[in-house]
Amino acid sequence: MGYSKEVYRNAAAKLADQRAKAEREAEERRSAFFSACPRAAEIERQLSRTALAAARAVLGGGNVRENLSRLKESNQALQREQQELLQKAGLPGDFLTVHYSCPKCEDTGYVDGILCSCLRQALREEACRQLNALTPLSLSTFESFSLDYYPEQTRASMEKILFNCMDYAKNFSFSSPNIIMMGSTGLGKTHLSLAIARAVIEKGFGVVYGSVNNLIEKLEREHFGRDEETSTRQSLMDCDLLILDDLGTEFRTAFSVAEVYNLINTRQMTRRPTIISTNLTMKELEAAYTNRFTSRIIADYVRCLFQGDDIRQKKRMQASQPRRA
Repeated sequence: MGYSKEVYRNAAAKLADQRAKAEREAEERRSAFFSACPRAAEIERQLSRTALAAARAVLGGGNVRENLSRLKESNQALQREQQELLQKAGLPGDFLTVHYSCPKCEDTGYVDGILCSCLRQALREEACRQLNALTPLSLSTFESFSLDYYPEQTRASMEKILFNCMDYAKNFSFSSPNIIMMGSTGLGKTHLSLAIARAVIEKGFGVVYGSVNNLIEKLEREHFGRDEETSTRQSLMDCDLLILDDLGTEFRTAFSVAEVYNLINTRQMTRRPTIISTNLTMKELEAAYTNRFTSRIIADYVRCLFQGDDIRQKKRMQASQPRRA
């Protein structure tokens, strides 16, 4: 299943903007240099005339090889002179050329009719952006994660989890391990998941973050034709980091269980990092998603056990208490 038309349209527009900007900046450099060095402008005109003369030589017949050889020598001499003028001006040799973001396709998105890697990356980024549009990534950071809410007996273990999550985000790569965050509700799993997502996105990676319930609903709408968008599954499979929040809170059906297993299994097979947060224990996960699912988790996920009391409840209690004068 491919990306939606809107994802393709937005990704193509991004590349078109990059191409237009690169060409505009090159034209500005050329105009400035030619104004300062009229001889360079004359060389540019002569180079254009040699290209036209070469076409006429081919069409006109006669000693085509000799004529083309003479034109080539003239063209090379002009190019050498132009390089000398750039050098005298203290400018790099490629100053007059267009600096495309992607030299392979020159920001067109295609190489010999085949999708370029830069367009594939733009598609992934746009699909991730759309999926994350309603996610409060800005609301949770590592700096705003307070250990003060945890009881003394669990604070050390939670501090270790915090530092491990910070290290994970700082050193994230395509070979980073999978993580499953386990523990009761209100212990900071979502907060740290969002903090990781935000930090990894800032490093330039494509991250999809979402509650399992919302993602499954979107997959169902697309699968059963109730939604024109068809890019969610592709995005979940292809993104650099997938963060599945609140696994186990979704309404479980044969479809949802199969989709969750397929996501976990496929990303494990393709070695794409995944982070899961859940309120369920390992036994509860096995009961909900079968032994095959939990065997994947046990074999290939680093477990982080969150402990303590419900932080959200503590914050609500603090907020409800009257302030002292």
